[in-house]
Amino acid sequence: MRAMVLEAPKMPMKLMDVPIPQPEKNQVLIKVHSCGICRTDLHIIDGELPHPKLPLILGHQIVGIIEKLGEAVNNFKRGDRVGVPWLGGSCGKCEYCQKGQENLCDHAVYTGYQLNGGFAEYCVANSNFIFPIPSSYSDLEAAPLLCGGLIGYRAYRMTAKAKTIGFYGFGSSAHLLTQLAVFQGREVYAFTRPGDTKGQEFAKSIGAVWAGNSNEEPPVQLDAAIIFAPSGELVPQALKVVCKGGVVVCAGIYMSDIPSFPYSLIYGEKILRSVTNLTRQDGEEFLQLATQSRIKTTVTSYELEQVNEALEELRKGEFFGSGVIVIDELK
Repeated sequence: MRAMVLEAPKMPMKLMDVPIPQPEKNQVLIKVHSCGICRTDLHIIDGELPHPKLPLILGHQIVGIIEKLGEAVNNFKRGDRVGVPWLGGSCGKCEYCQKGQENLCDHAVYTGYQLNGGFAEYCVANSNFIFPIPSSYSDLEAAPLLCGGLIGYRAYRMTAKAKTIGFYGFGSSAHLLTQLAVFQGREVYAFTRPGDTKGQEFAKSIGAVWAGNSNEEPPVQLDAAIIFAPSGELVPQALKVVCKGGVVVCAGIYMSDIPSFPYSLIYGEKILRSVTNLTRQDGEEFLQLATQSRIKTTVTSYELEQVNEALEELRKGEFFGSGVIVIDELK
């Protein structure tokens, strides 16, 4: 099969012919149709996330069709269309797993990091950590839901019942969660890279009530803010614009160092917290909500051979919404 393979950090991926993987007893073999790209892929390539399995096939927003079942799989059948997310497995036995916090499991493994991912014609995945794809989404449309949507939703849940929410970094997650927030009657304030007027117009076109530069203050105090951009310097800025008792959620798997800031910015019982990975419950809830609220994904598509180019365009913010690699015939 063809796959884009990372041999070492800070190097471009190479198109290679590699053997088709075979499923172990709890796994399924998936013929990949599409796979979303994500800033986490850049963090792995840049060496900011340590100790990836090398050589590695990246990609963790996978949509495809099950072609083969491991001997112990009984929750899916051949021909089912499924999605594979970032969380590829957890131990199921530790204190975190027992409390429903499998996202914090010390023995968890991740798709496109410790496990080969979806920038390939085939992949294998643990059948207990994949999701049926709603029929209302095409393969291309569904891919961004599996990380931009799922981990974005986990961060969104941390804002509780906030009526006014700021999104810092208006990429894949923010463009999906804006639509959910609007559906639920909340107000979204979008913060983009300074000078990105096209990005600001895009945010307003899908429901944001205000959009401006990340170093600006919105016209009202916010109940909550989610920082999707990997920039620690945005934390004091977000704390500055949320109200007393408000929450700032850091949604990325990696963030540059947070600069020191005066205690007054967090005084007033403001909350600063992170989000780590996702749980299967997050996935089940979000995919149902995505269908109910009719979330639409704005997608730029690329061929498998264009993965390196696609990730550089993501790095530079050269497209709106989500980028998706098309591997096989879409449905």
